[in-house]
Amino acid sequence: MISRLNLARLGGLAALISGLLSSEATIAAGLADQVAIQTWTLRNLNFEQVVDFAQRHGIKDLQLIPNHLDYKKESKEQLAAKKARLEAAGLRAYTYGVAGTSLDKEENRKLFEFAKFMGMKLIVVEPGDFRIWDNLEELAKEYDIKVAVHNHGIKSLYGNPAIVRQVVLNRDSRLGVCMDVGWVTSGNFDAAQVYKDYKGRVFDIHLKDKKVQKTAKGDDVANDTHVGEGDANYKGLFKALRESGYTGRLAIETDSQDFARQPDDFVRKAKEFVAGNDASESR
Repeated sequence: MISRLNLARLGGLAALISGLLSSEATIAAGLADQVAIQTWTLRNLNFEQVVDFAQRHGIKDLQLIPNHLDYKKESKEQLAAKKARLEAAGLRAYTYGVAGTSLDKEENRKLFEFAKFMGMKLIVVEPGDFRIWDNLEELAKEYDIKVAVHNHGIKSLYGNPAIVRQVVLNRDSRLGVCMDVGWVTSGNFDAAQVYKDYKGRVFDIHLKDKKVQKTAKGDDVANDTHVGEGDANYKGLFKALRESGYTGRLAIETDSQDFARQPDDFVRKAKEFVAGNDASESR
């Protein structure tokens, strides 16, 4: 006959085993399940071709650009038809960007109304004037929609992570970062450390890689590579993502015209790179 003490011990053991199995399942799922696509990568395709491409590559989450979904030019009926098409294909427009913004709050409201209509909980922006952040913060609170600032190269307004931190870290928690790994790397910053320094405010990541080389004049020039073949510290970044419990997307993106002309191989290799990293971590 099993005593109450032994039953309690067995119950505790069962809970421990269950927890371990749950942890293994989480590791097995890994970051591969968070892979999305930024449709700038598919800029040479039309909307229907983007849908077909995403289905063919098993990508469910799309970060759409105006080429494929333009709330300023398309009617509400056209937007509704595209939304229905995505849903029928098992796809989700999880965000939009990089979206244009204005000092005019009511002009920016149209962007938030569009995001709300599409069911998006995130908007990616890169305002050309720091004063715009005041009305974006107000709208983010009003609509309960997150706003993430995207970065380009070191010479751009948000190219230095220290500037990005100043912009978002002292504002409402719905304001954060869309961290473009390729452009971070082009500025000779370590992507893992930059991610950590944003203190949980990274809402989205552009899965991009660049190789930085010196010109004869001593200037840095960065060119796109396949993800994992450039200078980005992806090993450190993926480790930091796991440790922090990152729940956002890893949106595959390239600035390369050559990759964009034939994106199938680029996207396939990017997915394989993330899956391979997951596999090595689960061993």
